[in-house]
Amino acid sequence: MSIIMSSTKCLLQDAENEQNPLTMTDDQILEEIYSNHVGSDTKFDVDSLFTLVENTLRRSTHIVDNFVQGSHASLEHTDDKIPQFDSPLCTLKQISFEMSCKPPSDVIAHKTTLAILNNLKNYEWNAKAVLTLAAFALEYSEFWLLAQYQQSDPLAKSVAILKRVPVLTRQAALQKYRQAIVEVNDLVKATLQVIEQISVDVYWAIITIVSLTTRIDCLTTESEQKQELSHYGQKINIILSKLKKQITLCRQQIDAAEYYRKLRKLFQTPTEIMEVFKILIFNKDVPQPLYCGATKTMVDITVLKRKHVYLLISSLDITEEEISVFQTVYDSIKTSDQYEIVWIPIVEEWTVEYDNKFEDFKCKMPWYAVQHSGPIAGYQYIKEEWHYKSKPMVVVLSPQGKVQHSNAFHLIQAHGTRAFPFTTVKQEQINNETDWVGSVIGNIYPIINTWIKEKKYIFLYGGKDKEWIQQFTKNVSALASDAAITEANISIEWLCVEKEDRSVMRRFWGGIESLFVTKVHKAVDAVTLEVQKMLSYKNEAGWSLLISEGSSVVVCGHGKTITDTVEGFQNWKGSLTKKGFGLSFQGYHQKIVDITHRCSYLEISNVSGRLPETIKCPDCPRIMEIFVSYKCCHNNTIHY
Repeated sequence: MSIIMSSTKCLLQDAENEQNPLTMTDDQILEEIYSNHVGSDTKFDVDSLFTLVENTLRRSTHIVDNFVQGSHASLEHTDDKIPQFDSPLCTLKQISFEMSCKPPSDVIAHKTTLAILNNLKNYEWNAKAVLTLAAFALEYSEFWLLAQYQQSDPLAKSVAILKRVPVLTRQAALQKYRQAIVEVNDLVKATLQVIEQISVDVYWAIITIVSLTTRIDCLTTESEQKQELSHYGQKINIILSKLKKQITLCRQQIDAAEYYRKLRKLFQTPTEIMEVFKILIFNKDVPQPLYCGATKTMVDITVLKRKHVYLLISSLDITEEEISVFQTVYDSIKTSDQYEIVWIPIVEEWTVEYDNKFEDFKCKMPWYAVQHSGPIAGYQYIKEEWHYKSKPMVVVLSPQGKVQHSNAFHLIQAHGTRAFPFTTVKQEQINNETDWVGSVIGNIYPIINTWIKEKKYIFLYGGKDKEWIQQFTKNVSALASDAAITEANISIEWLCVEKEDRSVMRRFWGGIESLFVTKVHKAVDAVTLEVQKMLSYKNEAGWSLLISEGSSVVVCGHGKTITDTVEGFQNWKGSLTKKGFGLSFQGYHQKIVDITHRCSYLEISNVSGRLPETIKCPDCPRIMEIFVSYKCCHNNTIHY
């Protein structure tokens, strides 16, 4: 018999455990409570009821605090909003009935909660919770209102006895049950804050209210049984903590969206450059002074007032070559009081290492630098509106804070001070010019401009294959000294860029890439295709650019076709007299291209600014395919 009774007891315990909310997952709870949820068929003013409940419980819990502390402190003066509202009294009484006089048990609390949810199945989730809380508020608030007035009002005293109020409010009872009353009251306050959450959190709010009702019943009946509240308190506080974090996050997102909107409007509405700068960098923070690289001192941001400002925006990975690009701009404007340059370092999270790196870089820059202790306020705007991608960019602002170029860095790198004042209007003017060789390449290799003035033909060449470079140098030298060339008074010069200093080479390819970026959004013309071809040869084994008298490009081709054209001079030299060197070279080269056609491979670094989604191949009419590649661009020295 004892074995049978023991087995029966175990089975009952197992059955109870299956419905114990403390052993159930949120998914299991959701499965049960959704079976009792029909939808929002019932129209109900949840906000008005919640306002009433909030007012009621806020004042009730204050009365409890006074009783526990033995004080008579008044509630901080607030004007309670009392909405015009028809109370769903019958529904509230039904809920109160479900909660009343139940023995303390987590399983029973779970069943009671499911019963309440079933009665409220036609209500929204927040309405279910508010109605349950309202039913609890009726009982809880009436109890403590009677406790407050039982000494001065005979009717209150009589009703208080019927409600067993004196059981808890006598001094001896308060002493005995003080901790239990405080626990109930604190949990009421926490539940009130959680009540606006949905589904599973609403379940925990309701079951907590049910358990609170049971606990109060146990206290007022002086029952030896006790409804344990600690685990509900833990659950409610976890939910409340998540809710507070979510509210904080929502407020941050709202603030960020509002700031983004304000900044966007600011750049569209003429104002004062200094005000725009303050909002972009500091927003609500106190504006910090700028570091002046020329004087090595801190200066107030008012130095930007009514000035044209160039914002140099970069990470702390900016290179010496990139800084030197802007040095020429500084040298040309430093005597003017109308233009200023400000470096804005973009760092998402500052560290000691970044601090040291920043100090090193700012000393190399003679212009102003933002010295801010944290990430700048407008980082997201710079990233999304100006398409910042860690590579240096230059935003040109007028004295009224109007953007005159969202990224003039490539314009400056390609054309130098010739592109001053670096606006989009100036870029369009330059883009209409056909002489890009003298402007871009001549800026890096001054000898090129000398040869152009002397009306010479120039072979500019390079590549990754040293043997090809050596052989091509011999071929060009032989071509330049050929009797047919000298008799026709044709002067040929050549320059191999691979023999130059690596920093010069980086400037060369950086200039070509920048030129491509400045032209990539305009209608495709001969110059754009030439630049695109040139850029596609960056990683070729060999390539060459033939420049004619007057700096126009004759041919831009990869090593094989150019070599075959030079080596095949005997086949086309007969047309020199009739066509001249440039057209003769071009014609023969085109024949070779036609029989050995290959399309270009274009590799562009992740430059800041907007690049087009499609680019036409410079060698055929098709759209080029897009690939993503990752490449380490650090030097060859590896530190361990």
